[in-house]
Amino acid sequence: MQITLSGVRVEGRRDPMLEAMDLAWSTGECLLVAGEPGHGHTALALVATGRFVPSSGTVRLDGAAVPPSALRARTAVVDVPGISEPDDALSLADVVAEGLALAGRRSLPRDVSRWLEERALTEDRGRRVDQLPGVVRTAVLAALATENPDVRFVVLTLPDRHGGEPSGWWETARTLAASGLGVLVQCTRSSARDLGVDLPPARGATLHEPPRVVLREVPGAPVEEPAATAVLPVAGPDAEPAVEPEPAVEPEPAVEPEPAVEPEPATEPEPAAEAEVEDELEPSPDPDARAEEELDDPLDGAPPGDTPIHDTLAATPADDAQEEAR
Repeated sequence: MQITLSGVRVEGRRDPMLEAMDLAWSTGECLLVAGEPGHGHTALALVATGRFVPSSGTVRLDGAAVPPSALRARTAVVDVPGISEPDDALSLADVVAEGLALAGRRSLPRDVSRWLEERALTEDRGRRVDQLPGVVRTAVLAALATENPDVRFVVLTLPDRHGGEPSGWWETARTLAASGLGVLVQCTRSSARDLGVDLPPARGATLHEPPRVVLREVPGAPVEEPAATAVLPVAGPDAEPAVEPEPAVEPEPAVEPEPAVEPEPATEPEPAAEAEVEDELEPSPDPDARAEEELDDPLDGAPPGDTPIHDTLAATPADDAQEEAR
């Protein structure tokens, strides 16, 4: 469904309440409209929902001119200043009971308790509505407005006037749009900048420049990824044969390195072992030299206590006669 405003203008007693403007919003989308206070937020909310007849221009539902009553049955205005905002002296439980009754729902005390319990607001049921955080207030009033199953469009008027981060009430609007509703959010230009909208300083031709659409979003819309472009081989006599791509090789699982083994401290060799090592490293004696040594001293190395024969002969005095005979 879609609501279309074409050249809609609302006259006031002295100045126009809303300058001529065009607007189109559909179910399933969030529409952010920014403007300064006094630039026609209230008039726009009432005209777009069939609650006020414009001085000029047309308001159509799905391209057809419909009576204001048919437009009102499909729309809801949330927290419009001086129109649909709740009395600040009411408690949260009273506001819920009133909202359920306006939506055609049963509003007995147990129904109110169940509604608050489902939204984790039981502890706040006795608090005044003006004590609620701005984001909670907007979420509660918007949820009550959508209790009527015939409502397909919702207008949130200046939720930033209650304080809090703009991202909070904008997320509420996105949640409603994701459920299939058309959501029109009206805010100041500074709040739109906080939501990332690049807006120049306000330099309107008049003090009543109409609000302008600064952001349009469709929550949950699938984002199409660009298709991969296939490169085909060129046909012809000189064309090279197409080479089939090699199958992807799965990487081998990483092997964890084994922990390094610390080397054992070197032990000092025993003296005997060192001597054996030195003997092994000494060059072996020449066999001819060893034979000469044995000839020079054939009795070298005889066991102690044995007297060599030549020593015994040398110790006996020779007879002079025998010497001469020799």
